[in-house]
Amino acid sequence: MCQYSSRDGHPSDWHLVHLGSRAVGGAGLVMMEASAVSPEGRITPFDMGIWSDDHADSLQRITQFIRQYGSIPGIQLAHAGRKASTQRPWEGGRPLGSEQGGWRPIAPSAIAYSSDFPVPQALSIIGMRSLLESFTWAAERALRAGFQVLELHMAHGYLLHEFLSPIANRREDDYGGSFENRCRFPLEVVRSVRAAWPDELPIFVRISATDWSDDGWDLEESIKLARELKKLGVDLIDCSSGGIAPHIEIPQEPGFQVPFAARIREEAHIATGAVGMITEATQAEELLKEGSADAVLLGRALLRNPYWAKQAATELAVDVAWPKPYERIRTHKSPNSISLADLRALFFGEEPFTVIDVRSISEFCDGHIEGALRIPYEELLSFVSSLPKDSNFITVSNGGTGRSRSAADLLRSHGWFNARRLEGGYYQWSAAGLPSIESGLLAS
Repeated sequence: MCQYSSRDGHPSDWHLVHLGSRAVGGAGLVMMEASAVSPEGRITPFDMGIWSDDHADSLQRITQFIRQYGSIPGIQLAHAGRKASTQRPWEGGRPLGSEQGGWRPIAPSAIAYSSDFPVPQALSIIGMRSLLESFTWAAERALRAGFQVLELHMAHGYLLHEFLSPIANRREDDYGGSFENRCRFPLEVVRSVRAAWPDELPIFVRISATDWSDDGWDLEESIKLARELKKLGVDLIDCSSGGIAPHIEIPQEPGFQVPFAARIREEAHIATGAVGMITEATQAEELLKEGSADAVLLGRALLRNPYWAKQAATELAVDVAWPKPYERIRTHKSPNSISLADLRALFFGEEPFTVIDVRSISEFCDGHIEGALRIPYEELLSFVSSLPKDSNFITVSNGGTGRSRSAADLLRSHGWFNARRLEGGYYQWSAAGLPSIESGLLAS
């Protein structure tokens, strides 16, 4: 997501820390924010840019860091169109005049984004040819900078989306009117960029699957566009929505854009990415399992928590690599682990269970699960010897120590096959938002 923290389009230390922390946090793909292919393509004067070779050089330390910690660096190429030349959001987001360092935006047609925005200059054919070169050169610079995934931004009311949408495109030449004409320039950009980008590296296209307006772009057109994009070598459609005009209401709720990814995936036979109000690990996992999308792309969730991916792995009981300096807090998956989702289901279900804390007495000052039974590891078998073999046991210990794993393994080796270990112990119990349990054996 845009950080509005660049100077003349160059990344700062903020970008290195911001993007690097998401790589350390376990994101499989770390996408550089919308990067303008020309100076006038910026939303604000503080946007990222990739219109010069110097930009490519200054981005290399970021891509190197991302790769060093196991993630794939990607970049989004963009042009803001008629939504360009504004203040940063925290400064009000209003259009900038020339006396404030602003510039006149360009667009497919001379139609302002809103009454508060200036009327943009309608692009000439010569201007479009120049922009086509700008996108192509930006792709070449992205490769030089070390990026391995390229995404073209055709969403949220920016330039390429403006060509697609009849709300912003009222041209009367070969680039306006019919569906084919409105798609013509965006497809020309894709064709040229694909030729400049290595075949073995993927290209994504982010679209607004609908304008949420009867007179705008819609899902059926998105499906048709996706088919054309696939023919040109696009690998994945990043399915967002809206942004073409400020007055349109969007019915937002968790996962509200997932159906777009599912329809496009099914009917255009192309990989899709689901976005928008996806915040929980189990939510993301379920939509992938059910085939609604091939990838989940997170924005605000990762702004709130750079380690979302690592925590999701713990919750889903998946073992992932950690940077060596962080190994001390790593939780290791074992076949006997219980996920936080299963733990919640057990806690709020009907079956009784017992939480056994196998830390030594000296460690209990570190915090514990209220109501858990404190049984030293050496006394565990004698304590449970009279209990039914179908008893549900959850073993915990101090953070990422291996004692809870050993305890679960010990119980299972002696016939208590419902013994499972909670990765991260007390800390994960707290992260799951579970209250204290009632004291006593087999309490639920």
